[in-house]
Amino acid sequence: MNNTKLKSVPLVLALLGAGIIGGAAVEAAHHAGTPATAAVLPPMAPATVQSPTPGGGTVVMPDFPLITQRYGPAVVNISVSGKARATPDMSDPMEFFRQFQRGGAVPQREVPVRGMGSGFIVGADGIIMTNAHVVKDATEVVVKLTDRREFKAKVLGSDPKTDVAVLKINATNLPVVTLGDSDKLRVGEWVLAIGAPFGFENTVTAGVVSAKGRSLPDDSAVPFIQTDVAVNPGNSGGPLFNARGEVVGINSQIYSQSGGYQGVSFAIPIDLAAKIKDQIVSHGKVEHAKLGVAVQEVNQTLADSFGLDRPEGALVANVEKGSAADRAGLKPGDVIRSANGKPIISSGDLPAVVGLAQPGEHLTMDVWRQGKKLQLTADLTPSNDKATAAAAVENEQGGRLGLALRPLDPQERKEVGVRAGVVVQEVGGPAEAAGVQPGDIVLAVNGTPVTTVDQVKAAVSKSQKSVALLIQRGEDKIFVPIRLG
Repeated sequence: MNNTKLKSVPLVLALLGAGIIGGAAVEAAHHAGTPATAAVLPPMAPATVQSPTPGGGTVVMPDFPLITQRYGPAVVNISVSGKARATPDMSDPMEFFRQFQRGGAVPQREVPVRGMGSGFIVGADGIIMTNAHVVKDATEVVVKLTDRREFKAKVLGSDPKTDVAVLKINATNLPVVTLGDSDKLRVGEWVLAIGAPFGFENTVTAGVVSAKGRSLPDDSAVPFIQTDVAVNPGNSGGPLFNARGEVVGINSQIYSQSGGYQGVSFAIPIDLAAKIKDQIVSHGKVEHAKLGVAVQEVNQTLADSFGLDRPEGALVANVEKGSAADRAGLKPGDVIRSANGKPIISSGDLPAVVGLAQPGEHLTMDVWRQGKKLQLTADLTPSNDKATAAAAVENEQGGRLGLALRPLDPQERKEVGVRAGVVVQEVGGPAEAAGVQPGDIVLAVNGTPVTTVDQVKAAVSKSQKSVALLIQRGEDKIFVPIRLG
């Protein structure tokens, strides 16, 4: 059998770490809500300016100087230090000779590393939020305020899964930010970032919300806010403000081929970060809810294959045995259209809803299965931090199916661990273009399990535009859409 892994094409993403001295950045993040003792200033009303429009009237614009003046003092600069293991440079002839004298062993040694990031104060008693990657492996964290005072900070907790961390400094009567509602944020809204890119403290940049609910290929379940705000290394953990001066996100990642800003940046929604903060402050740790499915995007070819009116939803490619999804009755080939009343447009919307839930909570899902609507309810379980894979599938064009198949014999079924399926012997045409390979096992066609070649032929004959094959390759399962000619 061919055990080649099914892979998606990764984006070029960079964590917004600090300026690094010594070899490696020590990065981490944290998010905290505002305690009752914090003196929170009320959000501002956006300033309005007159601007000629085709219909006449008033264009609402944010007062960036006022936001900066009012909330800038609550943004902090974070310096971290730690140690990393390094291997001696064996290209140095003298180092090679020294290792030869020691018997050929190449010991690793610890080298000091330093990094920088940003954060913001959410509690007047010294609670600060930042990114988990800013403080990762740090042995010392120093927070510098805008009034130039410096404090050693304690890391109360860190959650790598969402890249959120919470710090505490020994200070009182500190300026604090106001947390907003990222769910109400609209694409096209003005947003502003304050941070320390490349160590330049209290740098202000502005732009608009480019998109919401972005899922990135980094094993993260965060529904990122995409913006065109200029953020760079050192902006990590800094706040993203809306036009009312409310924090709606934590700047975390950029899309870059150079390591610097190229017009696309990503922030963690504050609604999600606040939940993480609450758990850290209350319990010192974070528990994530788990559904137990692997999902992928629904493109037009898959939508045609499953009889959907539009390419929306999260297509279930695999259900973990014994998981909440398994007990709820979810099956591969199901398309989840909504969860707890929230529409699931892209596959990234599902982990976003699950991420905001707690273990033990109910998740009610509207599901499309073989042309019918049904509703299922899952009791979410605690996550074991194994990320759910979001598989990406190319939309390929082609003529006939181009597959030579044979049934699996009982011994093969036992070895592979499947009850049904046919194995691909030869592949060509549109199936080959779509990525199907000899040795792949076809488990289902358009969501219907198959055990014989005739069942595959019958399912394909009923399809007009395309078919969706559930393929198993090694331990991976994924739906592959094939356009019919």
